[in-house]
Amino acid sequence: MNPIQLFDAESSTYTYILTAPDSSDAVIIDPVDHNLERDLSHIERLGLRLTHVLETHAHADHVTSAGKLRALTGAKACVPSGCGIPPAEVQLEDGDVIPFGAREHIAVIHTPGHTAGSMCYLWRGNLFTGDTLLVNGCGRTDFQGGSADALYDSVTRKLFVLDDATRVWPGHDYKGQSVSSIGWERRHNARLANRSRADFVALMAALDLPRPKLIDVAVPANRNLGLAHSV
Repeated sequence: MNPIQLFDAESSTYTYILTAPDSSDAVIIDPVDHNLERDLSHIERLGLRLTHVLETHAHADHVTSAGKLRALTGAKACVPSGCGIPPAEVQLEDGDVIPFGAREHIAVIHTPGHTAGSMCYLWRGNLFTGDTLLVNGCGRTDFQGGSADALYDSVTRKLFVLDDATRVWPGHDYKGQSVSSIGWERRHNARLANRSRADFVALMAALDLPRPKLIDVAVPANRNLGLAHSV
């Protein structure tokens, strides 16, 4: 089964809705605040009941709608335990499993590097990678406890060991790419494929990326499930 993939043009963020084939239960991953009505409309049109809202990390480039979705739908807010998001009732740890529907399960994989608490989610051969692994790239590692060393380990030891056919659904894309596979990324990813740890760390250190414009608003808000501020 494929997820429903939704795009936010302002932050180039992908949001995903996962549906259970044996019930009306649904899960949403990385929803964006100003797309709240759009996402609720998708859920209503498909006759779904939102049971879980998942965050891959505390985002720096947009504000989440997790808190509002929880209030409106009764869904549980599920977040990485290492991201400092205390209002969420489910604090996820590496190896946890999130059940939904009658028989669906989402595996939780702690993948530090982009941020110290970042997590990926694996469901039915679909891997939701947040900012850890992008299509032909990866997330930056220069803020929020990020570490190029840790990201290298997370991708090469936890993600690239998955089956080649595992589909990679990224948290962002800036070049019109929507999905990839573990096999393709292991062989061709411009930042990680066939690259030593030392080379990768040097490459990431040389990026010299600008500070995210919304970081001072987005991160505090997202540590309160998006309810502290709006943008």
